[in-house]
Amino acid sequence: MADRVLISIGTKKGVFVADGSVRRQKFSLQGPYGQGVAVYSTLIDTRRASPRVFASSCNAFFGMKLLMSSNLGKTFKETKSPPAFPKADGRELENIWSLEPGADKRELWCGVQPAALFHSGDGGDSWELVEGISNHEHAPHWHPGQGGLCLHTIVRRGDRMHVAISAGGHYISDDNGQHFQAANDGVGAGFVPDPYPEFGQCVHKIACHPDTPHRLYMQNHGGWAEWHGPGGPRPNIGVLRSDDYGQTWTSIAEGLPSDFGFPILVHPQNPDVVYVMPLDPMTRVCPQGAPAVYRSQNAGKSWRRLSKGLPKKDSYFTVLRDAMSIDESKSPAVYFGTTTGQLWIGRDGGEQWDCLFDSLPPINCVKVAIV
Repeated sequence: MADRVLISIGTKKGVFVADGSVRRQKFSLQGPYGQGVAVYSTLIDTRRASPRVFASSCNAFFGMKLLMSSNLGKTFKETKSPPAFPKADGRELENIWSLEPGADKRELWCGVQPAALFHSGDGGDSWELVEGISNHEHAPHWHPGQGGLCLHTIVRRGDRMHVAISAGGHYISDDNGQHFQAANDGVGAGFVPDPYPEFGQCVHKIACHPDTPHRLYMQNHGGWAEWHGPGGPRPNIGVLRSDDYGQTWTSIAEGLPSDFGFPILVHPQNPDVVYVMPLDPMTRVCPQGAPAVYRSQNAGKSWRRLSKGLPKKDSYFTVLRDAMSIDESKSPAVYFGTTTGQLWIGRDGGEQWDCLFDSLPPINCVKVAIV
């Protein structure tokens, strides 16, 4: 019986693992693991009787490594090999941005920088390049976002797969990754002359509830309402919803203080409940120094500010695309980590916020699971 909450925390100086009871009142902290280098992606894989924790390890001197723990984060070891481009490809692995489970207990998917997708059928010991998106005809025209040219989001629902690339846009495969097509109708790009191109958008994150695969939510690179270039203002292109399996997208940003942000989450039991963390589009920190998570309970038609327990002023941090997560308990808690090293928990779906840890290294990603 699952009775523990496990949190993996990827930071600028390694990965930490926090462990607590399902009451979520107190957590113990272990780490850092990974030789004190940057960790941008983790995965808590609960498909086996003994859950495994994976973490990337981005070392500028020794190259990329993939770490794995089979004892709930007490110790980590390197896997046999991280993903690697074939020698003839010419590209070199710079970072691992996403790790996602596949259809069976040994299947894993991995998104990397430069933007490409890898697949493993043996639990991460070996990897093969997924040609359908990694060498897509659009790939030569993708360009790096501020964080680099990365494939950072993988959403799988049966044979359908959605990936998000910064800055390449949103792509769909209906044959389990063999072929991909761009699907960015309604997704704006405020930094190019054509405000709604076929591809090239800087999508920040995509989320989807498993029971409603037709509905997806997107946090795109918004904040362009004051654009005065060709085409005039481009309002509310940052928070979007699709109700046709990602083929077309419409804005749900009305009522938010900013449509710029990085993470987006869906409630584990209710696909109408969605969370975002708005940021100032120019400084990329909490608007007016007053952080808040915004929750919609009607699929983005209206939003409510959730800030009880959070700082009321003088708090200027960023929450990155994978640094917000939600557990799957009956009354789920929301978690987010900051670039100033705090890990926050929002109990009762974000109604009350408490700081679990306040002096960690800058946090890149947060994942949580009931184990």
